[in-house]
Amino acid sequence: MSYRILVTDDIDPDGVALLRAEPSFLVDEVPTLPPAELLERIGDYDAFVGRSATRITKELLERATKLRVVGRAGVGVDNIAIDAATALGVAVINAPAGNTIAVAELFFGAVLGLLRHLPHAAGSMREGRWDRSKLLGTELKGKSLLIVGLGRIGGEVATRALAFGMDVTAYDPYVSDERFRALRVRRLATLEDGLDTADVITVHTPLTEETEGIIGKRELSRLKSGAVVVNMARGGIVEEAALVAALESGQLRGAVVDAFSKEPLAPDHPLRRAPNTFLTPHIGASSAEAQRNVAVDACAAVRNALLHGELSRSINVAGTGTGDWRELGPALQVARRAAAVARAILADRGARAIQRLSLRVGPELAGASNALLASAAAGVLEGTTDVDRLNLINARALAEARGIELSCSESSSLGTAGLQISLSGGMQELAVAGAAPDGSSGRLTRIGGFHIDVAPRDTLIILTNNDVPGVIGRVGTLLGDNGVNIAEYHQARLAQGGDALAAISVDGSVGAGVRSALLELPDVSSATVVHFRSA
Repeated sequence: MSYRILVTDDIDPDGVALLRAEPSFLVDEVPTLPPAELLERIGDYDAFVGRSATRITKELLERATKLRVVGRAGVGVDNIAIDAATALGVAVINAPAGNTIAVAELFFGAVLGLLRHLPHAAGSMREGRWDRSKLLGTELKGKSLLIVGLGRIGGEVATRALAFGMDVTAYDPYVSDERFRALRVRRLATLEDGLDTADVITVHTPLTEETEGIIGKRELSRLKSGAVVVNMARGGIVEEAALVAALESGQLRGAVVDAFSKEPLAPDHPLRRAPNTFLTPHIGASSAEAQRNVAVDACAAVRNALLHGELSRSINVAGTGTGDWRELGPALQVARRAAAVARAILADRGARAIQRLSLRVGPELAGASNALLASAAAGVLEGTTDVDRLNLINARALAEARGIELSCSESSSLGTAGLQISLSGGMQELAVAGAAPDGSSGRLTRIGGFHIDVAPRDTLIILTNNDVPGVIGRVGTLLGDNGVNIAEYHQARLAQGGDALAAISVDGSVGAGVRSALLELPDVSSATVVHFRSA
């Protein structure tokens, strides 16, 4: 299978070369396109790789009927309509680590430049002046640094700040105590707890509804006189009008700003005239090393998503916990196919609408429960939706939109690598269990009360019958006469002479006529045929 990829926005050649090295990839590298032209072309591509210059809008995504993945060579994805991509099942991949060092180093270069008046010093020397007496600066040693967001960049800033002899505190409710301890950073319970004592405050978070304006008029008024505010993350995290007012009033010693609400920054923007500012044109990631790193990272992730279905780097897919994505693949398939089996059996019993989906996982799979729940949701929806791209990205949202209640829990009784899907519809309920131990392709181990052991391959036939002699032979003969090749046949019973269940894995498809013929066999009471789709 071949894939066509559109690369734009001057992606570093090393990243493009990685894509071109794949024989199944056809790569079109073009300059940044006008929106109208991109809209006309996007329908031809399976993947897109770009930077911030191209906006991936809802309209564009709806036009991109073949698109499977969008790669962003950088951290921010505010130029991408994430909600629309998720609803359409398009993976969005960024490169969060590649520019970490570049931003951390620029932070100290800019802050030192501000505190030591380096722009003034350099300018005065070029103009023939010797302004040494006017350039009394301030050291970093002993100063208090407050970091908002202790992720990759925030952590690198903290490490270097400690080397400068600074006192470092941070506010980040989403980072563990272990990370704070490892970085030797004092944790703040609230942002307000650190405002009164901070000499320098810096933000290193994405721009979200939660972080927009997190440093506003109220927060700036709480800062000690002479504090410095730094924003190298995203425009809008620090309220620009409030920042200008605090600078003009003399409350702040200065500000370093590399990211703005609207870019490029307007020539008459008040920040350009505000005193004691060190402004840079969003160059945090503008080092040769950073541009190469983010390009290679993004392109490698796009390659793996297309070739192997690996979505561990997708920011809009359910979390997979730690570990290798390919090792998780069998468990994801078992979850999806167990759910498809339960849904098909319940449908044959008359339960057309599913109200609840419950997932239980063994300890080994607990870290990937969100992804497994999404895979199970996809299995429930198979064959019942006209969505072309039904996958881990959009399955949960689509299921919840149908009113399906989703839940997940851990259970040691399933074994370390076991899982169980329970579906409820109307008055009907059914549980299907499976397992995916290391090195295995995954198997179904139980349907209802019947213990089985069968691999859910292309097609699975589930029969219920009376436990009497001759049933297996008649079923095998009928399938053989109809050209259906049996891969595995597992017969289970609750008690001798009572109810029995057969799980039959077969090659290829099984038509409605074969199912009808199975139901006409003596002692066969039900027959469900499940054709599995690729995950």
